[in-house]
Amino acid sequence: MAFFRPRVSREAEVRYHADLEISKSFPEFIEKARQAEQVLRELRASGADEIELLAAGRAFDAALTEALRAAEAGQRATFGVKAYDDRIARRKAKATPAGAMWTAEVERLRTLREDNRLWGIPRVPRPLPATA
Repeated sequence: MAFFRPRVSREAEVRYHADLEISKSFPEFIEKARQAEQVLRELRASGADEIELLAAGRAFDAALTEALRAAEAGQRATFGVKAYDDRIARRKAKATPAGAMWTAEVERLRTLREDNRLWGIPRVPRPLPATA
């Protein structure tokens, strides 16, 4: 007697299709991040005050976060449906050229975002309430 064993769970299929949809917007998000980085570099070069640099740094961080989420979704979608449930399938998929490309892109974006959070966003002291 043969028993049917589904290859992947229904949840994995749903997550896979959701990641496919999210990853389609990766080029738009990466372009927004490039534009935000360009604005931040121009403000630094022109000697803008710290409040403007703070706003530009936070905008760049938000754009990088969106791009990173889309890249992670693309990475998971590239790994395939089985990789959602099986860690061995995930490791095998990482070893493929497409998987390695997405993994490198995700790591690059994480490093960029961390660098921006550490050094790109200026520390502006909070204003103290006036005491009488």
